[in-house]
Amino acid sequence: MLVGILSDSHGHVERTQAAVQVLTAAGAEVLIHCGDLADPEIVRVCGVRPLYYVLGNHDSDLVPSLEEAARGVGGQSLGLGGVIELGGKRIGVTHGHLTRERKQVEALRPDYLLSGHTHAAIDLVVDGIRRINPGALFRASEFTVATLDLDEDRVQFHSVAR
Repeated sequence: MLVGILSDSHGHVERTQAAVQVLTAAGAEVLIHCGDLADPEIVRVCGVRPLYYVLGNHDSDLVPSLEEAARGVGGQSLGLGGVIELGGKRIGVTHGHLTRERKQVEALRPDYLLSGHTHAAIDLVVDGIRRINPGALFRASEFTVATLDLDEDRVQFHSVAR
């Protein structure tokens, strides 16, 4: 199973559309947005595939409209963080701005921990959990997203046109 990961759209709808096109062209079967959507239209754009998302520090005033958009596309909010199972793997997701939520997700011992917030792409293992940040679609020297192949345990970063 190939998972598409994106984060920190900050309301940039057209750039998020481009990112979703990159991910779907790569074969992503599911999309996970790691927060800071900042516009309900981002949920609709990402809803072309099964969608999971978490709330970032720029989403707190938009919760009802984000949830309404998610209902319209069959997307699922994980609130400030949570763990889902896909392809036989446990995937933790949190934006990364709140230590308490990150620690709660880590305590559930997922195989992967996806996050955003830093606007920097990372792929590393800490305490046996593979941490992946896809980068950002706003305020980054290069706009990036990532794919995670759960069958091969492989991460690939993809550039998104400015």
